[in-house]
Amino acid sequence: MAIGSQLLEVAGITRRFPGVLALDDVGMSVGRGEVVAVVGENGAGKSTLMKILAGVLQADSGTIRLDGREVVLGSVERALRLGISLIHQELDLADNLDAASNIFLGREPRFWGCFLDHEAIAREASGFLEKAGLFIDSSTLVGSLSIGMQQMVEIAKALSVDARLLIMDEPTSSLSVRESERLFDVIRDLSARGVSVVYISHRLGEVRELAQRVVVLRDGRKAGELEGDEITHDGMVRLMVGRHVSQFYSRKPHEAGRVVMEVEGLRTTAHPDHSATFTLREGEIVGIAGLVGAGRTELIQTLFGVSPALGGRVRLWSREVTMRNPLAAIRAGLALVPEDRKQQGIILEMTVAENLSLPSLRRDQKRGFLDRRSERTISRSMVDRLSIRVSSPQQIAGLLSGGNQQKVALGKWLALEPRVLLLDEPTRGIDVGAKAEIYALMDRMAAAGMCILFVSSEMEEILGMADRVLVMHEGRIAGELFSGRMDEERVMQLATGRTARAA
Repeated sequence: MAIGSQLLEVAGITRRFPGVLALDDVGMSVGRGEVVAVVGENGAGKSTLMKILAGVLQADSGTIRLDGREVVLGSVERALRLGISLIHQELDLADNLDAASNIFLGREPRFWGCFLDHEAIAREASGFLEKAGLFIDSSTLVGSLSIGMQQMVEIAKALSVDARLLIMDEPTSSLSVRESERLFDVIRDLSARGVSVVYISHRLGEVRELAQRVVVLRDGRKAGELEGDEITHDGMVRLMVGRHVSQFYSRKPHEAGRVVMEVEGLRTTAHPDHSATFTLREGEIVGIAGLVGAGRTELIQTLFGVSPALGGRVRLWSREVTMRNPLAAIRAGLALVPEDRKQQGIILEMTVAENLSLPSLRRDQKRGFLDRRSERTISRSMVDRLSIRVSSPQQIAGLLSGGNQQKVALGKWLALEPRVLLLDEPTRGIDVGAKAEIYALMDRMAAAGMCILFVSSEMEEILGMADRVLVMHEGRIAGELFSGRMDEERVMQLATGRTARAA
């Protein structure tokens, strides 16, 4: 059947939690073979709606129709029987089992009613893996596969239950560019074969590339739909935040000051045969661009003393310094907000106040004891300064939205008033509204004289926020682009090693 013949129709979906109206009279539809993106800020209701469609949660009111017939999705098992499968952002696979066993876990073909038919499991699993675009031996241990390949195993698992509707929640959040492109090809192939896809992502560039239609949620309600040529970055942002965002990247012109840091011939463990040389100035925001594996993260981790430098010099205010470990870097006036905030940026089980004061403990201790008054002062100051949305500073950090967790990861370092702020993928996995707030914070810090060096895989972010871009290729600075001369083509030429010059 052609795209547009409705597979799923949702109307009047409402869901309440204690003290929160998560969804309010939401409706949407998905045609057969159609890729529909659902976007919105954190807390907009996307995950709640998807869990209702997958049978994980039940709506308080509203109707769901499949093939024109009203259905009740009372459980995940019921949804699967009807052909609806949800692939979570955190993959639900058993690392210690092979791909075939994961695909048929709990539904294994048997003979004589009790014995596993290993031959049938392997044969059928191979067929589903190929349909998902993964050409590996089905006996391969899942734990040995890359995250991108594991994503394909999840898709094969969904296809094995004859899924007609695949719901994908932030599927590229942990994938490389190449793995993401491979996933997009698989999604297009599934769509061509009549499988419908509901795609949730904060990455609006992906949405533009994949979706035939976009449903935008805001504050638990449907804010609108976009289709075809209407699917633009500005169009989606406008519906998501409820206002026209003409200046999404917040930058106010100001002059760069004195040289703060000079890096000369720095070699990292990732690329020991190549070196990086550059300078950073007061009040400057410098972006680091490059392909996956270029050595961007390794460079800033080496600057912060996480990894040892194999050679080269670093000068701060013309004085040579050695970053033997992060403590030495902190003492020298550096701070690093890492890429993975949940594993390295904050401690999810601790309170917001405890996280915000963590780097300051050594400075603010009294006779070896924690200074609770200082902790309260720091946390209140940072909550106000960064507009961190919390019920109180004693709220557990793991309960915050991704954007507010990122602000906590940033705020704990700002309490130390660093001279140089290193940011690794500062807006990864957060919604568009939170991104705009982070950009505004970066601009304010630069205007106050802080030097910011940030890594980003989002081209729009690099071009929108950086005064200057250092483009890396195989561990070296392949070229440098200045404001007014920066564009995607020049960045990609340098990133792929085709040219090496300043512009």
